[in-house]
Amino acid sequence: MNKHLLLILLFFSTLGFSSQAQEAIFRAQNIISPEINADATVTFRLHAPNAKAVQVTGDFLPSVKIETPRGLMDGPGKADLVKDDNGVWEFKSQALSPELYSYSFIIDDFRTTDPSNPFLIRDVASVTNIFIVGKGQADLYRTQDILHGTVARRWYDSPGLSMDRRITIYTPPGYEKSTEKFPVLYLLHGAGGDEEAWIALGRTAQIMDNLIAEGKVKPMIVVMPNGNVIQDGAPGEGSEGFYKPAFMIPKTMDGTYEGAFSDIIKFVESNYQVKADKANRAIAGLSMGGYHSLHISRYYPNTFDYVGLFSAAIMAREDATGKVYSDFDASLKAQMDNGYKLYWIAIGKTDFLYDANKEFRTKLDGMGMKYTYVESEGGHIWRNWRVYLTQFAPQLFK
Repeated sequence: MNKHLLLILLFFSTLGFSSQAQEAIFRAQNIISPEINADATVTFRLHAPNAKAVQVTGDFLPSVKIETPRGLMDGPGKADLVKDDNGVWEFKSQALSPELYSYSFIIDDFRTTDPSNPFLIRDVASVTNIFIVGKGQADLYRTQDILHGTVARRWYDSPGLSMDRRITIYTPPGYEKSTEKFPVLYLLHGAGGDEEAWIALGRTAQIMDNLIAEGKVKPMIVVMPNGNVIQDGAPGEGSEGFYKPAFMIPKTMDGTYEGAFSDIIKFVESNYQVKADKANRAIAGLSMGGYHSLHISRYYPNTFDYVGLFSAAIMAREDATGKVYSDFDASLKAQMDNGYKLYWIAIGKTDFLYDANKEFRTKLDGMGMKYTYVESEGGHIWRNWRVYLTQFAPQLFK
């Protein structure tokens, strides 16, 4: 084929492809989805003229029970979109309470994100869109026109795990220019999470900035480690490169993390302006992170004055035989006898860990160990854990 003719054909072929790509871009820009309406309803739209059925699924819909390896759990509901004459599918929700919500589309049984919404969040290996409705509680999740703290991803040496590891650390507004020393909250993620979970799904930086600005929280450093001890960093951020995140990976709940946690404390207290004493240390976590908080705080029984268990897993599994889990009752009593200022337990009424938490409270009652208990609606969901952080943090370091 003539060289010049080939170049001309390639040019027009590329031009055609470019035109199609631009058309897709502009078509997406012309569709507003989700649209937050003045009455707190939300309209979802998707241009899919050839689709046979489109649904939206998300935590803004009434939950449904789904079967999981851990038994029945709350899952997001589904709603059908209706197609108009232009091939645009649409669904309008009921009025929603103030909150940060997540959702996905299901097109002919294929789950995907909303091409008109560029705001995404990862939970384990699932990526969904997000949006915020209303004021009140939801304002704590927004970036407001106030002073802001700093979020840093650092690497620390962990002799206990024989590797350098990635960690996320929030410092309060003005920290860099301050000579003051600050208290520290160690905030731990759940199974499948990593050092990105609390800062992304939990909106920790926005929550802390807003509560500090309102004078409801004492300025503090928040340390968010990776609880998966075989990782040096989150999938895509560590030395293993890009791979699919898993819900449970080896050694996450066998005592290794708890036993090596002092490496994290040493790094923070050697590199940050902190008050390095029990009265100025707090530890809290959700689900597996609540499990870790429970066992770390009693394994180091004179280290934390504040402990928060958010929808916590409680007792060690049968295959967990590490030193951390030995003498459970004795170490818990030592923690009680050493004294603390707050032992805070929170869980949703329909959480699959509800009964385990009830049994643990019975144990504490029998020991005479004081705690504060909060029971909320809903199950094992980020909506609860964000709220728990907004309730727990104002009680710290008083």
